[in-house]
Amino acid sequence: MPVIELIFRLLLTFLILLVLTRIMGRKEISQMTFFNFVSAIAIGTLGASLAIDSSISIQNGLIALIGWTVFTVAMGVITLKSKTLRKAVDGIPHVVIRKGKIMDAELRKVRLDLDTLNLLLRKKNAFSISEVEYAIFETDGTLSVMKKEKNQPITKGDSPVSLPQNQFAIPVTVIQEGEILPEFKGSSGR
Repeated sequence: MPVIELIFRLLLTFLILLVLTRIMGRKEISQMTFFNFVSAIAIGTLGASLAIDSSISIQNGLIALIGWTVFTVAMGVITLKSKTLRKAVDGIPHVVIRKGKIMDAELRKVRLDLDTLNLLLRKKNAFSISEVEYAIFETDGTLSVMKKEKNQPITKGDSPVSLPQNQFAIPVTVIQEGEILPEFKGSSGR
């Protein structure tokens, strides 16, 4: 394949993948379920094939990429409307610690060993299983943890002393790339 064609294919694939991933949405990255993982791998493979395999026509490569994106978006819409299909595609969360007790059968279902469970607990600042009331292994592979009441941090609501409310506004960007944003020009209070 000539270098010019390779550069064209790379640029075209990059731009198409950028557009298609924006169409698929942020969920593909932020909540990586098994389905999202498979979809992302497939899109990447199709994109790489289009970019460097001269035996695949650009037209067929684009059809494959767009077709896979349509399937992924359609599956996302269908799973929003069908709880049954959502369970089949994404799976369900599993309670691996219930009322402070490890649920061995649930650990086996999700193929999670005690060492990995302890690692995930430590990432949630639970350094001992005895601190945990409930732990749920989520469909994206993360662990949600509710500590026992005595191990939960104290909040303002727990304090008998009334504390003054914060008088701070939500932070906003005023200067971006060295320029005062137009909505803030002239409002400096001079």
